[in-house]
Amino acid sequence: MKIQKTILAASILAALASTSSYAQEEKQEKTQEEMMETINVSSRGLISYVSATGSKSDTPIIETPLSVSVLTEARIQDLGAVTVQDAIGYVAGLYNGPFGVDTRGDWAKIRGVAPVQYLDGLKSLFGNYNNVRVNPYSLGQIEVLKGPSSVLYGQGSTGGIINLVSKRPKAETEGQFWAQLGNYSRKQVAGDITGALNDDASLTGRFVGLYRDSDTQTDYVPDNSLVLNPSLSWHASEDTKITLIGNIQRNESGSSTQFFPWQGTLLPNEFGQIDSSTFVSEPGFDKYETEQDALTTIIEHDINLDWRVRFASRYSDSNADYNTMYSANWPPQFEEDNRSFERYAYIYDNDSESWTSDIQLHGSVMTGSVSHELVFGLDFQDARTDSDRAVGYGGVIDLYDPMYGQVENLPTQDDVVDAPSLTNQQLGLYAQDNMRIDDKWLISAALRRDRATNNPANSSATEQYSTTGRLGFMYLMDKGISPYISYSESFSPVIGRDAYDNPFVPIEGEQWEAGVKYQPHGTEHLLTASVYQIKEKNRKTPVQDDAAPDPGGQVQVGEAEIEGVELEAQLAWESLDVYASYAYTDAVISKSNRLGEDGATLSATPDQQASVWATYRPDNWNGFKIGAGVRYVGNTSDGSAYVEQNGVVLNDPLETPSYTVFDAMIGYNWDNYSVSLDVDNLTDKTVITSCLSRGDCFYGQQRTIMANFRYNF
Repeated sequence: MKIQKTILAASILAALASTSSYAQEEKQEKTQEEMMETINVSSRGLISYVSATGSKSDTPIIETPLSVSVLTEARIQDLGAVTVQDAIGYVAGLYNGPFGVDTRGDWAKIRGVAPVQYLDGLKSLFGNYNNVRVNPYSLGQIEVLKGPSSVLYGQGSTGGIINLVSKRPKAETEGQFWAQLGNYSRKQVAGDITGALNDDASLTGRFVGLYRDSDTQTDYVPDNSLVLNPSLSWHASEDTKITLIGNIQRNESGSSTQFFPWQGTLLPNEFGQIDSSTFVSEPGFDKYETEQDALTTIIEHDINLDWRVRFASRYSDSNADYNTMYSANWPPQFEEDNRSFERYAYIYDNDSESWTSDIQLHGSVMTGSVSHELVFGLDFQDARTDSDRAVGYGGVIDLYDPMYGQVENLPTQDDVVDAPSLTNQQLGLYAQDNMRIDDKWLISAALRRDRATNNPANSSATEQYSTTGRLGFMYLMDKGISPYISYSESFSPVIGRDAYDNPFVPIEGEQWEAGVKYQPHGTEHLLTASVYQIKEKNRKTPVQDDAAPDPGGQVQVGEAEIEGVELEAQLAWESLDVYASYAYTDAVISKSNRLGEDGATLSATPDQQASVWATYRPDNWNGFKIGAGVRYVGNTSDGSAYVEQNGVVLNDPLETPSYTVFDAMIGYNWDNYSVSLDVDNLTDKTVITSCLSRGDCFYGQQRTIMANFRYNF
């Protein structure tokens, strides 16, 4: 078995690492004058002041010349988040759920562009609809790095990355039992226990488990899950630590996203608005069942006082059985009765197998008055994805009075046709130097070179190369104020050939950002503000040359320009915690050959967002807490532009109006016990999160109520 091979490989690496022991030297302690006063986490654990995502080493956020937001385990629980998508809803510049409630995954837009998801610093998703949805209960932290970030992470999004950090074993014995009941027949139990496994605590373990049986706001769509996350840490010597993190997960769900037509959602219809619970597919046929087995190995070795090595690797094997239905016509539209449409039925058999690795050499060097924190790294990704499918006729359904079980001869697994698999490989070499000059000036410089190979089965491989960089300057002022300016780049490989039979080149992103970070001395507050300008180049757009070898093909002359402002404040007093954010985003397609796209606002990107969450824990009511939040989402465009020729309107963009929703929490802690009630969308407001130019709209989350009981020990 491949999992067994992974365990064997990890054991060999551990044995090799443990044979290289060095005399343990006592760490020199810096005097208070030589270092800034920093705290890793606030007293209640809600605010993290350190992030590893921005620089691949634990660095104070106020010493990172980039926009980074961190959500701790305590913050995730305080917000009552049951998905990663829920947890990131209050982060500045991030739109969590541009495509509504979707049981298939956690979607977001950061600065107008979908981010890339990482787990423990390694890319976790390859291909589409072939992976499990990570449960936030297995996470110790969520880190959001905004803007182009390829210099440390390789191929990635112009918008940024979301790095999920797994819970790790601890030496001190502690644990939790959690039971939850909620509307939509939600029943969930979970447990988390960690501690030392031997007398000297050189071996520590942790086990996180969760089981859920639940329906959703969409009729006939379940949301069941089984999560098993065992982990083990071994201090092989005073210099070497080896951590193994397992993930065994089985999810049973369906298609909660129904791709409703404009008419009856955003646009009026004589029969009123389509109910958000309406199910377009067929009970007994529709499903989205995923499973994953994965093992992550992390080896950390101190070579000497100043140099250390970190190696991380993960093998993951996942698949999805995906049956769904949606409109046979695209864009989705009603028949003449204005209430029904024809459907197509699809069966997908999707698989993903990946091996990702990242080896880093960290060092500390002094050159005169300049201290250098160095990182040299080599990372590798090897992912095979496969998507086999079958298509059939799904019959007609009335969206205002659906009748199921009327369709015969739906496609079955026997009708699935094998499709060629695709292998993606990436090899990247990177270097970073974080320089501190006179304990006042910080300069962060990084450079990376990548080779990405896309190899479809039964076809020749395509290689793409890219060099990306980053440069940032920050000044550490008195009283915890840190202004900065930075430049960063990204690349994302594009598969295929253009209209002139030339191989596509990677999409490239570049960003200028300036801002200030403020951590007032003597407080637990953390405030950040930033302005940025992004350009994304080499976007695909139709060719405008009838003489081209493929006149219906595409060329890479498209561009997008994104500008914005982001403000984020995490404030903590003795009885009150506040998490507030604001973002203004101007995201425009600045160059395109496609009719109605040049000059359009990027789809599903709010022009403005604002949110505030506050938790009050009065001193005279020991154990009592109450929280409330409000989220405002501004207008979003369908991604097209207004076009008029000779007095005739050829294209009139559709705009989704702004909306505001309220969340609330109330709870009480006593001894080792706690109870709480979480409510999302308190007023049960039906909202449309976005509508796309292709003709479909998406509903947001209806009121969700969850009662929790926790026992901590």
